[in-house]
Amino acid sequence: MSGETKTDFQIVNHSIPRRDGRVKVTGKAQYVADLRLIGMAYAKVLRSPLAHAKIISIDKSKAEAHPGVYCVVTGFDLDGLNPYFGHAVKDHPLLAIDKVRYAGEPVAAVVAIDERTAFEALEFIDVKYEELKGIFTPQEALAKDAPLLHEKKFEAGALRGFEGDVTAGQGTNICQTHKIQWGDVDKAFKEAAAVIEGDYYFPMTYAYAMEPYVAIADVTDQGVNVYSSAQHPFMVRHDLKNIFNLPVSKVRLIVPFVGGGYGSKSYTKVEPLVAACSWKAKRPVKLQLTVEEAMLTTRSDDAYTWMKTAVDKNGKIIARQAKIMMNTGAYAENSPLVVEKSTNRCVGPYAIANVLIENMSLYTNTVPASSYRGFGCAQVTLPGESQIDELATKIGRDPYEFRLQNAAKPGEEFFPGMRPFDGTLKQDLDTAAKAIGWGTPLAKGHGRTVAVSGSDAGAYPLTSTAVRVHADGSATIMTGSTELGQGSHTVLPQIAAEELGITYDKVNVISSDTAITPYDRSTGASRTTTLMGSAVQEACQEAIAQMVVMAADVLKVKKEEIQSVRGGVRCGEVELNWSQVISKFYALPDGEVIGRSYIRKSGKFAALPVFWEAAATGVELSVDEDTGKITMEKLATVGDVGLAINPALAEGQDIGAATMGMGIGLFEELVYEGSQLMNGSILDYRLPRFSDLPKQVELHLVQNRDGVGPYGAKGGGEASLNSMAANIANAVDKAVGVRIRQAPLTPERVWRALKEKNK
Repeated sequence: MSGETKTDFQIVNHSIPRRDGRVKVTGKAQYVADLRLIGMAYAKVLRSPLAHAKIISIDKSKAEAHPGVYCVVTGFDLDGLNPYFGHAVKDHPLLAIDKVRYAGEPVAAVVAIDERTAFEALEFIDVKYEELKGIFTPQEALAKDAPLLHEKKFEAGALRGFEGDVTAGQGTNICQTHKIQWGDVDKAFKEAAAVIEGDYYFPMTYAYAMEPYVAIADVTDQGVNVYSSAQHPFMVRHDLKNIFNLPVSKVRLIVPFVGGGYGSKSYTKVEPLVAACSWKAKRPVKLQLTVEEAMLTTRSDDAYTWMKTAVDKNGKIIARQAKIMMNTGAYAENSPLVVEKSTNRCVGPYAIANVLIENMSLYTNTVPASSYRGFGCAQVTLPGESQIDELATKIGRDPYEFRLQNAAKPGEEFFPGMRPFDGTLKQDLDTAAKAIGWGTPLAKGHGRTVAVSGSDAGAYPLTSTAVRVHADGSATIMTGSTELGQGSHTVLPQIAAEELGITYDKVNVISSDTAITPYDRSTGASRTTTLMGSAVQEACQEAIAQMVVMAADVLKVKKEEIQSVRGGVRCGEVELNWSQVISKFYALPDGEVIGRSYIRKSGKFAALPVFWEAAATGVELSVDEDTGKITMEKLATVGDVGLAINPALAEGQDIGAATMGMGIGLFEELVYEGSQLMNGSILDYRLPRFSDLPKQVELHLVQNRDGVGPYGAKGGGEASLNSMAANIANAVDKAVGVRIRQAPLTPERVWRALKEKNK
């Protein structure tokens, strides 16, 4: 399944144990565990059956009298707390206060001796509602007679991730707006040789991590301690400190090994609620959601996009205009940043002289939307890459060659004011096209396409770390980056081992404990190898610089006489390894040296994005015209990663992302009927299976060392998702001549399009 694009580069004097040229992937899950969980209680949540309603009263007396119940917590029981949270907009109550805004919103929590007792007690809570008119689409939210979901003006979050103003809470259902513009689109469209325009829809989807949301909280007079499956522990800590009005030093968040995230574990989810339960019950409390409850916690933003793209007589793309409406659901979560990123990513990785993109997200009475792998890019790559194919067909050009002509070139500032492009799309496209047999004959009913995407990675450069080199020559990395299965606990030790000149098995990782590990803004946007990897590299170099000074002291020579060599130092004929340097310096077989690094938006990280995440995918599929069923025949992914420090992990990220994108393209969609989510269960929500993958899968990596990360690395793992829905739509058009502008392309949707065509 592998077809790695070769480079001449190898990490010099590599000391990491390899198998078949690759580092064995390990899953280290180490953390400090000192919460006293004796007498831990369990919480279950009562959820609203209505989408939009005032809460008239909550009678919890029978539930609290139920044997084994410690307490029942409602929105009326939160005096003394600041019950609203949100890193972008502080609009999200930890339990519904005054009214509910979507079917499934938590209304009350029962804390009991065990989960069964808590679940039984939910039946005894009596809630009286006054039902209000609901709104479920952006179009309904903009109507003149639409009810307001939020009446109060919100405080902007401190960690929203973008520099613009928050537009939520200003007397409308608009959550966020964003606009980019350059050139003159009206003039360009008038002068164009060909124009394509259309309306597209990207569905609500669920990220479906293996592990649902879970947290354990212990709130005492000494502070707040929480175990959580959070992806961004320091951001969650910030929300908790505000809720409990505590200094940062009194809030501790610990994240063990997490069973996947894909964006769904980003930011704060159940932590405020379980902490409030512990505060009320005066004991440690665990809250673990079911998959069905997790699906009522977060989803992707669905998007309605009108797009128009033009080319000149030479086949050069000269203009793109789009208007996007995104459905953010009941609360803002990360949708304001998704709006900004989807606006930017509407341009694609193309040099377009005239651009006008207008975007807004709307509050609706649906599950809150937030981060989703590649957030904001997949939503607009569906229309963007669909129109590239449509334009190529209209002007009689090969879509592969058409993309080659218009793709951003290495070093080109194709997006005004942003970092010049650091990828090689020609190589990406060439590799993808070759892998799926571009130009060879196709059987009837088969379609073959390639597509690209380019994302301004949302990896804000704020990272710190410490590397402890011990007297026995081993090392410990202290990192705030969370391990969610992406392999950071493998890659970071590789970098440390390379820098220190020690073997991989001598490096340990302590991660994601806010009381111990240094601050890291987040784990997401494919940032860890680039930013935390750079921090680990710099921290190792600082530790080495200290040990050179120690060696000079030990050998009674000037520092300039010490030469740093792999794994130690040399002075004349004398060589000392790190263990000898530290032991001799302290005159004991113990002690350590601590190297540190602090990365911020300066130097090589001053220009944003930190890197462009680019990739190409190629597919071949067949369509059964009698049933509309699509069968994937070939799939190729090409990750433009600068340098794959661990090729197996990089390829694994790409096939995982492409599989998620395939799910969106073929069958994944959260379906609402009125106010109710109809397929919010493990049985009804259709995910990709191994049997859905094509027999021929090729995974390729383009490694030109053009990133700002260690050894020329840059992020990967999201981009192969972004173009898959468009690739499938384009390939269906090539196979059977129907253009479908809505994902997923289910058999029924394809069958109906074929019937309409045949009329």
